[in-house]
Amino acid sequence: MNTASPFKYEHIRVEHRGAISWLILNRPESANALSNELLDEFSDALQRLVSEGGPVIGIRGDGRGFSAGYDIGQVGKVGTYGSLVADPIADHARLRRNVDRYVAMWDHPKPIIAAVHGYCLAGATQMCVYADITVVTNDAKIGEPTIPMGGGYIAPLWVPLVGPKRAKEMAFVAGNSIDGKTAVEWGWANHSVPSDQLIDCVEGLAERIALTPPDVLRIKKLSINRAAEAMGFRSAGAAVAEMDALLHLAPSVLDMKQKLADLGLKEAIKLYRSAPTTPLTPITKTPE
Repeated sequence: MNTASPFKYEHIRVEHRGAISWLILNRPESANALSNELLDEFSDALQRLVSEGGPVIGIRGDGRGFSAGYDIGQVGKVGTYGSLVADPIADHARLRRNVDRYVAMWDHPKPIIAAVHGYCLAGATQMCVYADITVVTNDAKIGEPTIPMGGGYIAPLWVPLVGPKRAKEMAFVAGNSIDGKTAVEWGWANHSVPSDQLIDCVEGLAERIALTPPDVLRIKKLSINRAAEAMGFRSAGAAVAEMDALLHLAPSVLDMKQKLADLGLKEAIKLYRSAPTTPLTPITKTPE
């Protein structure tokens, strides 16, 4: 049964459906871009769901995709939002705060499943990395930002899941992406399913998980997290804000931000768009 949550938000929705409480990114007109306002609501809902809702939390996006990543209108401006040029300390604090929102998923007492359809790009992939289980559609597009003005903020968080070589391949090519089946092959996701089965599959998985008592689930999650942290998972996440804040002051990145301001998002993307490297194919060269 679908039960609406008593707490209301503008940029997300919370729906309780049996064993699972869905936290739904609800900015479909903006490709579910992760604005500061949406992320504030996300963090609030996540905290409320510690003591409310079902034994399992699901995260998905409304509309055509999961999320296109951080709202470029807020994070891509030149010297305005967060005083990116003048105040690297404020920039670092902002970047760290975003990661801390996802660390709260990692530390949450309930299992969290990310259900990805359509597209899951840039900062949205960080959210999925910190989910306990990720289920994607076969045709999902999962990838890096097209405009390469970030440094070590996205791909380093992929390393514990896919390894350093695959993370580097993703990071080195602007806008690089993989599909759902490849995401499972690489270890980024658990399962890849047909688009029309995504919600039913995740809700079925939640029902099976919910057969285990909540206190047992909590300790199972904690013990597995500790094993992952012994391998460096938490420390890797703690370093990404520093790397990205450092690069935001580089002349080449400031130039890209200026191009974005001058040309607009669509025209700026054209400067860097290329085919993904998976599967790897040669570039067709124009005869001389």
